[in-house]
Amino acid sequence: METKPLAKEPAIDVAGLTITARKEDGGSVPLVKDISFACRAGEVTALIGESGSGKSLTAAALLGVLDAAVYDVCTQDLAIARYRATTYDAEALSPIRGRKVGYIVQDPGSALDPTMKIGDQLAELFMIHRGMNHSAARVEVNRLLDLVRIPNAAARYDDYPHAFSGGMKQRVIIAGAVALSPEVLIADEPTTALDVTVQAEILALIDDLRTTYGMSVLLITHDLGVVYQVADHVIVMYAGRIVEKGPVETICTTPAHPYTAGLLASVPDLSRSGAAIAAIPGNPPKPGQDQGCAFSPRCVRAQAVCTTDRPHLLQRAQSIAACHFPVTSGGHLG
Repeated sequence: METKPLAKEPAIDVAGLTITARKEDGGSVPLVKDISFACRAGEVTALIGESGSGKSLTAAALLGVLDAAVYDVCTQDLAIARYRATTYDAEALSPIRGRKVGYIVQDPGSALDPTMKIGDQLAELFMIHRGMNHSAARVEVNRLLDLVRIPNAAARYDDYPHAFSGGMKQRVIIAGAVALSPEVLIADEPTTALDVTVQAEILALIDDLRTTYGMSVLLITHDLGVVYQVADHVIVMYAGRIVEKGPVETICTTPAHPYTAGLLASVPDLSRSGAAIAAIPGNPPKPGQDQGCAFSPRCVRAQAVCTTDRPHLLQRAQSIAACHFPVTSGGHLG
């Protein structure tokens, strides 16, 4: 894949991304289906959906880290961190991974070597990519640990991962993700398994680092409450397709797609004591089931056409949504 610098961004621009998984019988199953989206420079774009919607696969494809023995990836066009390619090639993404594109993983515990000091794990980044000696790298690591608000940062350099709480491990992962001053940060469920207070701290940290480094952030999450706190734009995925995208104010107040409205209804309203949480009935379809609208079996607005004709993304007031019978103003399903 030949790459060349772009004169202008967006930070991420994807057209026609499709990801299929190979089956043992020689067939394949589509998991992400012809999706296109852009992330503006300097902004936070949230990619949201239930588990299995394809959002984490999408992030992994952008990073070039999907197992080529399991997945096939193709795009019509892919631009990320000022490099563009018309043909997908995971190996060609390797030079920008870490340097120009930082990555925050879902499970910080699994990403850290339990037998190696936290500081030395981070120091390797500077020694390998910046050619620093260990002493110079240690200075940079201490600066990073302080930047991500680890108390008494210099004294924690020689600690091992088991000495850190879940929230502190996530801060270490974030430090590694921004160590080389990337232009784009991909954060895959960065607040999973953290309590509410720590979640808020991590989100505030990511947003502060975005400003400090001038980064664009692609935030992968299933939590619309998280999205409303930090995102500028939102992309909603369901069963491997984008069903709605638009500004966060629109998506979180006047969604057009019933699935987005259902996600909003499932967010607890702390301002109303005892308020009911409305769960979306049913379950997402199994991979490979792709006739009509994938959400129709769970949708209170579905009609016969929804089971046979897949809706395409069209402009709906302030957002773009794929729905034959979009939600009325105010996010009401009726």
